[in-house]
Amino acid sequence: MRRLLVIAEHPFVAEGIRLALRQTSGFRVIGFVDGRREASERIAGAAPDVVLVDDMHAPDLAACRIHEAAAAAPGAKVLVLTTDMSPAWQRAVFLAGADALVSKDCHPVALGTLVRELADEHVAQRGGIDAAAAGAADGGCPLTPRELEILRLAAEGLTNSGIAERLWVTEQTVKFHLSNTYRKLGVANRTQATRYAHVHDLLQAA
Repeated sequence: MRRLLVIAEHPFVAEGIRLALRQTSGFRVIGFVDGRREASERIAGAAPDVVLVDDMHAPDLAACRIHEAAAAAPGAKVLVLTTDMSPAWQRAVFLAGADALVSKDCHPVALGTLVRELADEHVAQRGGIDAAAAGAADGGCPLTPRELEILRLAAEGLTNSGIAERLWVTEQTVKFHLSNTYRKLGVANRTQATRYAHVHDLLQAA
């Protein structure tokens, strides 16, 4: 019996997912994690085989929870339920560590099949990462609009706490986006990232 953990904003979302999976054998919903809060310890302690992350209509929060799930339960499959299927969001989701992205427009009965196929490794979807790599190769900016915004504020000299206050997000969210920015730009810290941004005119695009 595979263990499935739900990360969402409200318990009723978890209950809806549990009901959608009730006709799918081989899965047991083992709990609900509040996606509005840091969740690494809860995820690791649950030892899930599959993690379902609701987008919560809050991309920054969802991206953080995806990143935490991928890091805290490296053997688990991470599936994201979303209303946004845009290329930019797909790229962000896969870079954060998700294994698959499913539209909330899918039929509830189909969700169980999709989760089972993912767990059985019959589904592979990494197009978002490929698109990011292609964009960088073509000379385009590899950063998301949010990453560019945070990089611009960092270049202005704001601290992580200052950026968080300006954007009404947590410091953890700022650190997450800066970490992704460093990785994408191939730099080690904000000084190098700022230098790279000035040289490549990324700050004008922010």
